Amino acid sequence: MPITDNRKGEPHSSGRKLVIIAVASLCLLFAVRTSAQEGAGTADGKATFVIINVPDAGTNANQGTYLEGISAGGIVSGGYADSIDVYHGFLRAADGTITTFDAPGAGKGANLGTFIYGANSAGAIVGYDIDANYLLHGFVRATDGTIATFEAPGSGDGFFQGTNPEAINSEGTITGYYLDTNYVSHGFVRATNGTMTVFDIGSQGTTIYTIDTAGDIAGNYLDASNVYHGFVRTADGMITTFDVPGAGTGAYQGTTPYATNPEGDITGQYFDANKVFHGFVRATDGTITTFNGPGAGTGTAQGTVGDGINLAGTVIGDYTDPSTVYHGLVRAADGTVTVFHVPGSGTGVRQGTLPGCINAAGVIAGSYIDARNVTHGFLRMP
Repeated sequence: MPITDNRKGEPHSSGRKLVIIAVASLCLLFAVRTSAQEGAGTADGKATFVIINVPDAGTNANQGTYLEGISAGGIVSGGYADSIDVYHGFLRAADGTITTFDAPGAGKGANLGTFIYGANSAGAIVGYDIDANYLLHGFVRATDGTIATFEAPGSGDGFFQGTNPEAINSEGTITGYYLDTNYVSHGFVRATNGTMTVFDIGSQGTTIYTIDTAGDIAGNYLDASNVYHGFVRTADGMITTFDVPGAGTGAYQGTTPYATNPEGDITGQYFDANKVFHGFVRATDGTITTFNGPGAGTGTAQGTVGDGINLAGTVIGDYTDPSTVYHGLVRAADGTVTVFHVPGSGTGVRQGTLPGCINAAGVIAGSYIDARNVTHGFLRMP
């Protein structure tokens, strides 16, 4: 299964909150038009959705198709769990053609296989595979389909230890983190020539989630009191730490950046003192704005998350309501929030709509969990 990060206490994925995934029916694609959504916020009455299900994806609970990246040209990347719970990667071209792949050495048993976490504007994909010994190995799949595997220096060789790439920028620089033999996370940056730089901030672990076109990366670190703090590391190694106003200072509370745009604006989440999460946007000048989805729950592990941000400053994310149902949201640069639900999204606990990323044209890629707990990919066309 995927590594667990601090987000909602759930398995880490895109972008970044899919409960071990679910799947789709054997139909490849179909488009539907939404009706206006009820409740507070701007209604999403004009968007068109394309549903994406990889043909070999399983159709039982906790199987399915998930999306992790979308390029400016509409190339989509993601993964799927098959009928025996093995994970695989896929690439969907703008014309709808789907190509599946597995990283070399990926395990072929349940909860093993190939896991996708990021893609760049050219369609290069990064992720990791879990082998038969439950070790994690990083990989990058080039646009020609060539797959290169790599290990960060110091990666552990124990159960669910190893290298976890999270993101790749337009230049091909890769960033992420690795787990050592003590399950402590450390940040790394891999240059296009394969050179690896590893670093730590704080004493309890460093986790990186995103990189911009300039090579600046963002993530969080855990201090000696187990509080999360956000940071930005520029391409030349300069580090700036930050905390969102209102972030809690108790154990496993604090600030987590998840995504950045080409200008270096960042979005993510923070946990407050009541373990409720809220979205934030940090501008390149350090100004921080917080936001909440209309109807977001205020109980433990409920609230709002920013998952992606494009060049226009449009943020996509989701909020969890008091019944622990997921709702998608789009936050415009002026602060206007639009709520949306993919048709077919479930309305039960841990079901609903989970946006993952947004491209320059405003197309959103993500996943939704239906009433049977099967996951499906979607594109939201503005």
